[in-house]
Amino acid sequence: SGALKRDWVVKIGDNYLSSSIIEGMISIPMEIDLSIEGGKALTVASDWRPGDLIWRGTVGARKVTAQIRPVANGLRIAWKGMSVTARAMLPRTAELERLMPEKIAPDTSKLLLCPMPGLVVSIAVAEGQEVKVGETLAVVEAMKMENVLRAERDLVVSKLNAKPGDSLAVDAVIMEFA
Repeated sequence: SGALKRDWVVKIGDNYLSSSIIEGMISIPMEIDLSIEGGKALTVASDWRPGDLIWRGTVGARKVTAQIRPVANGLRIAWKGMSVTARAMLPRTAELERLMPEKIAPDTSKLLLCPMPGLVVSIAVAEGQEVKVGETLAVVEAMKMENVLRAERDLVVSKLNAKPGDSLAVDAVIMEFA
């Protein structure tokens, strides 16, 4: 067993909560006194170990059972119909993380992207053509399988960027829509 750092930040969803471990040691079973956002300290006790899918223990006087799933740099916690992602970090890490720009995914709604590396077998539309939902746009062959790419909504083809015989990488733009 070893001593825990006292001050932490717990990120739940988009919220950063300052947390302090008033008393406790890393051990199994674990029992720590925890204060969140300067509130009254609660005793948290459990024999949970990293990798266990169920957390059973007490928070204050309340018995708690929650489902735990690992996610990138944290845990997904499901309890009483709620599900949140939680990450514990040192205050300096949280301070720096808040400064990181949020990467916004590009709008690809007006593009047909190649879903996997492959060879364009055929293009079934022409520039300026109106296409209805479900109609074939193109056929791409990958690993000896032909993949039919269909319109997900009604649209108008504005530009063809690929032709039969072209070898495309994943996410290459096959065509654009108006």
